[in-house]
Amino acid sequence: MHELAGCRRDEILTDGIRLRRPVSPHLAARFSGRPIDVEGLLTLTVAEPPADRWIVEGAGGLIVPLDESTFIADLIRRLSLPALIVARSTLGTINHTLLTLEALRARAIGVAGVVMVGPVDRDNREAIESFGQVPVVGELPPLDPLTPGTLASWAAGGIDPEGRLEAYLQ
Repeated sequence: MHELAGCRRDEILTDGIRLRRPVSPHLAARFSGRPIDVEGLLTLTVAEPPADRWIVEGAGGLIVPLDESTFIADLIRRLSLPALIVARSTLGTINHTLLTLEALRARAIGVAGVVMVGPVDRDNREAIESFGQVPVVGELPPLDPLTPGTLASWAAGGIDPEGRLEAYLQ
């Protein structure tokens, strides 16, 4: 993923846990016989320079278990990071995105915005912004081919054209 995003190796925290099976983290950990040490993950982040900006990808969604008692949402809250929701643009996204917003807000996790992925759907965007009281800060259409160059071209004008994310980058 870091190649696609154009990140240098020194911009990626490679310590932590790598699990092979493409299932929820708690199942992947169980199948590998290696539990996820949430406290250990938090310790890794504390050791990093405080000026660094973090992007943490939640594996599978907000209410996916990491272990028997911890969800991705709990890790986000413990890291004191705002959430940037990445949602599909197609059928079902209104429900899915509004439920995600509700779960974030119930846990007092700040929401930076939503990025919609897929064919542009103005009606779904407007519903999410209106009912979710959240800005859609980008709409990523299907890119063919998906390369660092095509992604960078889109990002240059397609992500956060109104500068709403700037406050989170300070």
